[in-house]
Amino acid sequence: MKQSIFFNQIVKQAATDEVSVNAKFFIQGGYADKLMSGVYTILPLGLRVLKKIENIIREEVVAAGGQELLMPSLHPKENWVQTGRWDTVDDLFRFVSHYSKIELALGPTHEEVISPLVKKFNLSYKNLPLYLFQFQTKFRDEKRAKSGLLRGREFIMKDLYSFHSDEKDMDDYYEKMKVHYKNIFNRCGIGEKTYITYASGGSFSKYSHEYQTVTGAGEDLIYICDNCKTAVNKEIIGEHPPAGGACPQCGNKDLKEEKSVEVGNIFKLKDKFSQPFDLTYADKDGGKKPVVMGCYGIGLQRLMGAVAEVKSDGKSIVWPREIAPFKIHLIPLNLKLESVAEKTREIYESLSAVWKNEVLLDDRDLSAGEKFAEADFVGAPYRVIVSEKTLKQDSVEVQMKESGKTELVEIGKLVEFLS
Repeated sequence: MKQSIFFNQIVKQAATDEVSVNAKFFIQGGYADKLMSGVYTILPLGLRVLKKIENIIREEVVAAGGQELLMPSLHPKENWVQTGRWDTVDDLFRFVSHYSKIELALGPTHEEVISPLVKKFNLSYKNLPLYLFQFQTKFRDEKRAKSGLLRGREFIMKDLYSFHSDEKDMDDYYEKMKVHYKNIFNRCGIGEKTYITYASGGSFSKYSHEYQTVTGAGEDLIYICDNCKTAVNKEIIGEHPPAGGACPQCGNKDLKEEKSVEVGNIFKLKDKFSQPFDLTYADKDGGKKPVVMGCYGIGLQRLMGAVAEVKSDGKSIVWPREIAPFKIHLIPLNLKLESVAEKTREIYESLSAVWKNEVLLDDRDLSAGEKFAEADFVGAPYRVIVSEKTLKQDSVEVQMKESGKTELVEIGKLVEFLS
C-alpha cells in the first residue's frame, strides 16, 4: 500500500473534547472519526486493526467448535416481551415503525433472537452441544457515552451462544472458553494486564465472569488477587476490601485495588432464555427437556481501545504484532535522489512479495521529520528507513518498535531479518 493514496489523514492537534488516550489517538492518527457522542466511523487504518482482532477471535472460537452465522439487528417487540426485558433493559433502543406502526428494538444482545431460532430446528440429544456465534453491530442507549471507543452507543460484538443437554456439559464448555479467551487477550497483547474477574451473575447464577484490563482509563474498580491471579469486581465485594470481602476463588483477603475496563464477559444462562421460548430437546427416551445455555461476548472496538490505552507510550501506540495495522513501514528519505527512489522500489517489491498488503510505503515528498511523526501514529512493528547514507553500505536502518532497538541490515538479508 502506497501512503500517497491511502485514505488517512493525521490531525495536527489532538481532539480537545476527548479525555481518553484511545479517543485522542484514534482521531488524531486517522483511525476513527467521531460522528457524534458514542458513535464513530472506523477509518481504513483502524479497520485494519479491528479486522485483525476479529480474525483472532474467530480463530479461537472456531477452534472451540463455534459455527458462524449472522442475525438481524432489528428485533420485534414480542420477543423481548416474552423474556420480560422490554421494559427492564434501560439501554434498549425502542421505536415505532413509521409505516407498519409495529414496535421494534435495535439489538443490544441477541438471546431474544437466537433462542427462538434454534427452537425451529427441533433439537434432539444428538444435536447437542451446539455452539453458534456472530460478529454483529450492537446498539445500546448509553446514558453517558464516554472514554472514546471504550463505551459507545454503536459497536461490533462477537457473541457466542452455547446450547447443552445439561449443566455439567455447559460447565465443561465454560471452562474451555476461559482458555480461548485467555488466548485472545494474549494474542492481542494485553494478556498480562487482563484478569478473569468475578462479577454479579444477576438472575443467571451466583457469579458471572468478566475480563477486566487494568488501565487508568477504566470505569470499573477491581480487586486483584495475586495468589490465584483472578480479580473481583467492586460490586460484589463491598466498599472496603479486604475487610468487606475476599477472593471467591481462594479466599485470600489481601487484594489490590485497580481501575480497569471490561473487555469481555461470559455468562451461564442456564434455562433463562430457553424457558420463555420453550426451547427443549428430545432426550434418549423421547422426553422433552429444557436446553441449557451459556453466552460469551467480546466488544471489538472496546478491545481495540483497551489495547491503545495499555500500549500507549505517550506519543504513539506500540501495537502488538498480530494486530498492528501494517507489519512494515517502509520510509525512504529524499526520494528525489534516483538511487534512493530506485532502491526503494526494489525493496518494496521484495517485501510485498512476502507480506503482500502488510507493507506501507511512504512515497510522499515530505521531510524526514514529517514522515517520522506520522509513522508514530501508524505504529508498525518494523520501520525500514532507506537513505543515501545507509545505501552507501548497501543497507537499510530497521527500527523495531516493541524493543526500541535499531539495527543496520544488509538489503540482501532484509527479508530474512524481518522474518
